Amino acid sequence: MSKAGHARTPPSARKAWVWVGVVTLVCAVVAFAVIRSSPAPSAPAAPPTSSTAPAPTSEEISADRLVGRWLRPDGGYVLEIRNVQADGRLEAAYFNPRPINVARAEWRREDGALRLFVELRDVNYPGSTYTLSFAPERDRLAGIYFQAVERQTFDVEFVRLS
Repeated sequence: MSKAGHARTPPSARKAWVWVGVVTLVCAVVAFAVIRSSPAPSAPAAPPTSSTAPAPTSEEISADRLVGRWLRPDGGYVLEIRNVQADGRLEAAYFNPRPINVARAEWRREDGALRLFVELRDVNYPGSTYTLSFAPERDRLAGIYFQAVERQTFDVEFVRLS
């Protein structure tokens, strides 16, 4: 026995315990590395979504969205829609830049869209008309302007002012 009263471990036994410790440590490091590098379990995949919501149908779009001041950028003309009635009538005004008489203004749902018809009756506007569709995804009115004096049609677009 040694001076401390303990039996002395033979050197071969000590070497065996060192090897067991080294092997255990290596296994622990390898296991840790494998666990860290493997992907985490993922949650069930969500159904794919579009980056934009589907455009609402015309039945979902309120005709009240037509109310406002609309500017035709190519000439500074302003179409002001003040009131939308359930029976299809509109209260509208037109400016170039002074007021031009609006003889008739109507809206309807047709082919999945809100459509407008505006007829002008004034000096230099003897029955000129706008036939427009509302594009809710762009918040625009777009369509055809019939210029009665020249008997010509033009593609036009109105952007919302307010």
